[in-house]
Amino acid sequence: MVSAAISAIPLEQAIWAALDEVHDPEIPTISIVDLGVVGTVEVAPGRIRVAILPTFVGCPAVDLMCAAVEDQLRGFAPQVQARVSFAETWTSDRITPRGRRHLRESGFAPPTPLGEPDGRSDLMSPLLPVAQCPYCGSADTTLANAFGPTLCRAIYHCAECQQPFEQFKTI
Repeated sequence: MVSAAISAIPLEQAIWAALDEVHDPEIPTISIVDLGVVGTVEVAPGRIRVAILPTFVGCPAVDLMCAAVEDQLRGFAPQVQARVSFAETWTSDRITPRGRRHLRESGFAPPTPLGEPDGRSDLMSPLLPVAQCPYCGSADTTLANAFGPTLCRAIYHCAECQQPFEQFKTI
């Protein structure tokens, strides 16, 4: 649906603003824009194409994301197509600062940005760094299970506040 406020700005800006209203089906507190899964937006007369970058190959949420994108953008062009793309790799560095804040506020630990020290030196360090607890901020956390409810998340436990939480894997 296109609101009057959105229609007053250039089309591509309006499309990005509309995409910011599409939320991740598994974590509805974060938009797909803030999660960094919108790869490209191509606008041509009568047509819009959006590339969705899955967080993991086989991510079960990508079909729902594509359908939500197409529904959200229908009013912008007669032909709207959202498709999964592997032309560019999604990494956790694509999560915006606002997205990291929304994850933390929802009880998820955002991954440490690539290249920043995370305090670990074992072989799993690149994939599963020490997670800062989103509830109390402590770094006294341990990996409880590398296999969370989805492929892109792991489960941690905080020794300080005793809360379990999930963290996006650093990719």
